[in-house]
Amino acid sequence: MVVLVTGMSGTGKSTALRLLGRRGYRVVDTDCGEWVHCVPHPDGTGAERQWHEARVDALIADHERSGEPLFIAGTVWNQEKFYPRFAEVVLLSAPLPVMLARVAARDDNPFGKTAEERERIIADTTEVEPRLRKSATLEIDTRAPLSDVVDRLAALVATPREQPGRTSSRGDLG
Repeated sequence: MVVLVTGMSGTGKSTALRLLGRRGYRVVDTDCGEWVHCVPHPDGTGAERQWHEARVDALIADHERSGEPLFIAGTVWNQEKFYPRFAEVVLLSAPLPVMLARVAARDDNPFGKTAEERERIIADTTEVEPRLRKSATLEIDTRAPLSDVVDRLAALVATPREQPGRTSSRGDLG
């Protein structure tokens, strides 16, 4: 089972994945590193971040064979190509002022610190988030306590004997 956790900057994708990882789940944050690259717009007006499709395909294929759950976080232009491969597409959301306050306060990701980047977050929330909402199988408002958000994500892959809040063989902290 592979679950995509998507949403705008500042909704808590990386934080939720970090806590899922502490519970013993395999997590991959694709918002940075080897998973993404920028592809220029055909009209030359800029570029869009996209997944390296072969790398993401190999990652998903590996976990489809393993039968172990995998949480992937990211928001990229070409993620829809992979939707049929995800058991769930979860949109994490929060009001724009909350997202902007979070990106201003975080110290583990520099994105959102400049006025131009904050304007991009505002524009993406207006233009991109509605499309993500339409294709999501679940939306979680991340103003809820973080433990509740993580419990809801973990419940998507929990077997009947393995409910959130209980210790399992994968080392859930519960």
